[in-house]
Amino acid sequence: MSSAETANTYSLAQRSLTTRKLHGSSHPWWFAAPAIAVMAAFFVVPNALNFVYPFTDWSSFKNTINFVGFSNFADVLADGTVLKALRATLIYAALVAVFQNVFGLALALLFERDTALNRFCRAMFFLPVLISALAVGYIFQALLATGGALNGTLSAITGQQISIAWLGNTSWTIIVVTLIHTWKWVGLTMIIYIAGLKSVSVDVVEAASIDGANRWQTFWRVRFPMIAPAVTFNVATAMIGAMNSFDIVLATTKGGPADSTQVLNVYMFKIFGQGLFAQATVTSLSLFIVVVLIAIPLIAYLRRRENIL
Repeated sequence: MSSAETANTYSLAQRSLTTRKLHGSSHPWWFAAPAIAVMAAFFVVPNALNFVYPFTDWSSFKNTINFVGFSNFADVLADGTVLKALRATLIYAALVAVFQNVFGLALALLFERDTALNRFCRAMFFLPVLISALAVGYIFQALLATGGALNGTLSAITGQQISIAWLGNTSWTIIVVTLIHTWKWVGLTMIIYIAGLKSVSVDVVEAASIDGANRWQTFWRVRFPMIAPAVTFNVATAMIGAMNSFDIVLATTKGGPADSTQVLNVYMFKIFGQGLFAQATVTSLSLFIVVVLIAIPLIAYLRRRENIL
């Protein structure tokens, strides 16, 4: 190619580039229109309506929807069931956040080294994360039933008939359900903690050992402060995820016994099924407000803790 042809080709390329800059990118925005439409139809619009329907009398028993102000909120608060469900939700979320992070960090420390056995164990603990939460709930509902496998195994070991109602006690059933939730998600928490532990410089650990720190002091004073971002992520996601829990509770206890495990999402599901759509959206909006009021201060506190450490 001659120098004149090269210059002409370069000139055409420059002109094409200038045209694209003037008239928009070579990838028009309307290429994303189908995805935007789906997102708007199934996410944006429903969430926007969630701030509208609580102030109406929407139900399956009426043909019209009328504005009623804050009367739905007054009715829900006067009933007391929502407050009981909110209490169960907060207890559930707090227990899950503690169990999931304590067990996840312990497993991370146990399987931190890159050996074949440890990699196999990590995979086994991560496997429940890939299983449907609803399936996990039904599996444990069968195992923990009065005539289930757990009581059967205990009866065989002790030689006596064991008939413990693991999912039928108002005192400890919520703890059992939170442990099931923890079993489902602890593998993800473990993986994140392992990644955080591996990001700690070996030189820092060796320096602490040279200074006379034992293994516990090295972990608590050196390594643990340096995995603060992993702690922030795991605590926040465990708390928010537990507050939005639905599948496991519905499959194991359906909110019982005596509503002791009836979290807000389960309660909302029940009253929506009764045709009380406006009251259900009130519960949904209440859950959103509670999550925001708890999540924002919690994340802000954990981020400040990162900076301090």
